[in-house]
Amino acid sequence: MRLCLVTDSLGNMSLEEMLQTAVSLGYESLEFGCGNWSGAPHVNLDDLLESVRKRDAFVNAIKNAGLEIAALNCSGNQLAPNEEGRLHQAVVEKTFRLAELLGVKKIVMMSGLPGGGPEDKIPNWITTSWPPLNTQVLNWQWDEIAIPYWEKTVKQAKEHGIERIALENHGCQLVYNAETLYKLRNRVGEMVGMNLDPSHLFWMGGDPILAARHLGEAIYHVHAKDVRFERGIIGRDGALDTKTVECFAERSWNFAALGYGHDANWWSEFFTVLRMIGYSGPVSLENEDQTMDQLTAVKKSTKILKETLPKIFE
Repeated sequence: MRLCLVTDSLGNMSLEEMLQTAVSLGYESLEFGCGNWSGAPHVNLDDLLESVRKRDAFVNAIKNAGLEIAALNCSGNQLAPNEEGRLHQAVVEKTFRLAELLGVKKIVMMSGLPGGGPEDKIPNWITTSWPPLNTQVLNWQWDEIAIPYWEKTVKQAKEHGIERIALENHGCQLVYNAETLYKLRNRVGEMVGMNLDPSHLFWMGGDPILAARHLGEAIYHVHAKDVRFERGIIGRDGALDTKTVECFAERSWNFAALGYGHDANWWSEFFTVLRMIGYSGPVSLENEDQTMDQLTAVKKSTKILKETLPKIFE
C-alpha cells in the first residue's frame, strides 16, 4: 500500500510547495482534484487539455519530485437535474480526456444523485422506505437515470484507456455503502468499484472494517479520513446533522485528522484487514479537519499513517 495524498488537503499551497511538502512527509503518490466538489487547487483542466507544454511541465514537476499520479478525482453530482449537473458532467468528461493524455488509469468520483422525478430540479436522497412513494422514487432514480448513465459512462471510460472508476461511499449519492455499490456494479460491470472512505461510513453508523471484508476485490481506492463524534451533542441529537462544517463547535460529528476520532489501534486493524483481503493500492490521505490548519492536520495524520500502515517507512 502506497502512501498517497489528496492534494486538496494542502490546497492553500502552490503546486511546487505542495510537492515539496508531500515529499518531505514521505508521500509516494498523489490524487489530484480536477473540479466539481474540489476547488482544483493544483489542476487547471482547460490549460492542461489545451497545452502540451503545460501538461509536460505538470508531469515533469511531479516526476522530478519523485512522485506519481495515483488517480484523478472529479467527484461531484453529474446526475443533478439542473445546470450544476450539466457543469459537473462537463468536468467528468474533461477529466476522462486528461486521464488519457496523462496515462492515468484510475478515476475517483461519486455515483451522482438524480432528482425525485422527471420534473424535479433538485437532487433527492431517499434514505427510508416510508412513505411508500419513496420506494417508487428510488426505483425511478436507479432504473431510469443512474443505470443508463453508468452504462454509457463505463463505455466512455474504456475509450479513454481508463481501467477503474472508484466511487466514494458518500452521503447524498446513490452509492453510499457496500450494498449500493454492488447494486450498480452488478448492472454495469467491474469497471466500477469502491473508493472506501471510512469517515462517511462512521457517521452513517456503519463499520468500515466489516465493509472492507465484504467489498474485497471491489475496493479500488482508499481514502484515509476520520470522524469524531462530539460528546454531549451526538447522544442528544444523533448523527443526522445539517449544520455546515464551519460550525464544528456545534455539530454532533466532525471530520477529523487521523487519530482525533479513532485511535491508532483502530487504524492498524483497518489497514491490516485491507492487506488480508488483498488490497495493495494507494491509501490516500484526505484532510477536512476544520479545527486546525491544513499543514498541522496533514502532519498529525501522516504520523498515524506511518505508525499503522503495515510497511516500513525510512
